[in-house]
Amino acid sequence: MRPFIPFILALLAVLVPVVYCVLLPLERAFPLTDHGLELHQLRARDRARHARILQGRVGGGGGVVDFSVQGTSDPYVVGLYFTKVKLGSPPKEFNVQIDTGSDILWVTCNSCSDCPQSSALGIQLNFFDSASSSSAALVRCSDPMCTSAQQNAATGCSSQSNQCSYIFQYGDGSGTSGFYVSDAMYFDMILGQSMIANSSATIFFGCSTSQSGDLTKPDKAVDGIFGFGQGELSVISQLSSRAITPKVFSHCLKGDGNGGGILVLGEILEPGIVYSPLVPSQPHYNLYLQSIAVNGQLLSIDPAAFATSNNRGTIVDSGTTLAYLVSEAYDPFVSSITAIVQQSATPTTSKGSQCYLVSTSVAEIFPLVSLNFAAGATMVLKPEDYLVHLGFSDGVAMWCIGFQRVQEGVTILGDLVLKDKILVYDLAHQQIGWTNYDCSLSVNVSITSGKEFLNAGQLSVSSSSRDMLFEMLPTSIIGLLMQILLLKQFRFW
Repeated sequence: MRPFIPFILALLAVLVPVVYCVLLPLERAFPLTDHGLELHQLRARDRARHARILQGRVGGGGGVVDFSVQGTSDPYVVGLYFTKVKLGSPPKEFNVQIDTGSDILWVTCNSCSDCPQSSALGIQLNFFDSASSSSAALVRCSDPMCTSAQQNAATGCSSQSNQCSYIFQYGDGSGTSGFYVSDAMYFDMILGQSMIANSSATIFFGCSTSQSGDLTKPDKAVDGIFGFGQGELSVISQLSSRAITPKVFSHCLKGDGNGGGILVLGEILEPGIVYSPLVPSQPHYNLYLQSIAVNGQLLSIDPAAFATSNNRGTIVDSGTTLAYLVSEAYDPFVSSITAIVQQSATPTTSKGSQCYLVSTSVAEIFPLVSLNFAAGATMVLKPEDYLVHLGFSDGVAMWCIGFQRVQEGVTILGDLVLKDKILVYDLAHQQIGWTNYDCSLSVNVSITSGKEFLNAGQLSVSSSSRDMLFEMLPTSIIGLLMQILLLKQFRFW
């Protein structure tokens, strides 16, 4: 048996490579149709996030910049993407909205008296109690993390309690305040093609004691917001700075059916992914949008319309429901779409939005749209990526332009555009990659720079981490038996 040892070693190297990444199951909830929201209500919700995007650093009482948004309509379905995190000891599960437009993770505290007690999203709301967690610690004013927080949000300290606190005020009048906590976060860490380990790390997050405005409404209530920005207070930055996870995360948001998707702290690998550099020295995910093409024809748009400045540019933000185009781009965009489809669809308007009555599949008559970014990276939008289905008029389907016009400000690519795509946020190399993808399929993941350690078991969007463990169990058993065989050979060497 001695000659077979090199063969066994080589086989083990193939079967059991070491891969570290964190998988978070991502869910999408759909309220009942009688909870449908008008487009102006969706825009109001987006406005809260946009104020956070523009706000950057806020001191004292804080100030909010509001975006001018136009158009109203009533979409059939309101989508809200969120994921689950486990915090405290013993761990407690919280549903938090995934938001790449902010940095801080915060959840609702049990001491909050004006926070929603129920949610129309079909989830049970939970509340964090620092006194019930054996690993929780309040963040004092002298803590270096509190100093960092003061550079990124409206943070203050109580002279009586010596407690680091915060106040976030949003553009639609809603807001939240609370205090910072240090506690354990639990997650499933993939250690190889055949192993998932329960891991934990101490992180810094907010505990909300007060909420106002739309945050108090039960129709879209969740337990908090999971900020995936690139600031040093975001969870991805906290974990990667300690080499617990790589400095990259990825998501794939499923747009149809019951929704769902994949969110992973690691790099999703797919041959079709193209990358474009991030604009440097920006607090959010700004890209260099250079031009827009409809049906392969470049639109006549002044490139200055997309230039990045204090209050201009192009941002990728999963916390925004719709998508927004500056007027210099929006007008030629809509005009071009209308000119192409007017022979096959009937142009109309609905509550200020450009719509079309369509008697056939939109994929058959509406053109592809290309958003062209720096480094030759193109994001191809299918009709469903820029249209919203608003129901029927006299038995004919009505589809409306989902992009909203912004008189001046930031072009924002929200969930309307980001769905059904792999998005890779490579913070280590300051770039974002994407490709169109069926997010109901499994993916391969790498967490190393320049090396491809694949998860051959492939992360499944429809399986929990426990299901995945059972799916990969045969490979685990094979690996274990081979290791036992190898040890036995060494004993008799």
